[in-house]
Amino acid sequence: MATHLITSACTRCDACAAVCPTASISFGATQYVIDQDTCTGCEICVTVCPVDVIVPTPRQQPE
Repeated sequence: MATHLITSACTRCDACAAVCPTASISFGATQYVIDQDTCTGCEICVTVCPVDVIVPTPRQQPE
């Protein structure tokens, strides 16, 4: 399960998608998105993002 998401400030540079070892990052309707089912949480994408728009996914609060 993905631990990060890509914000709308993404510049669509392709750096993250190019290094993802599981090909979990793809271009969606308007920006890159992380496939929550295949992402392993390795954070390689976080380290290569030149604009720091890959951020931790907000944790859901227990009900």
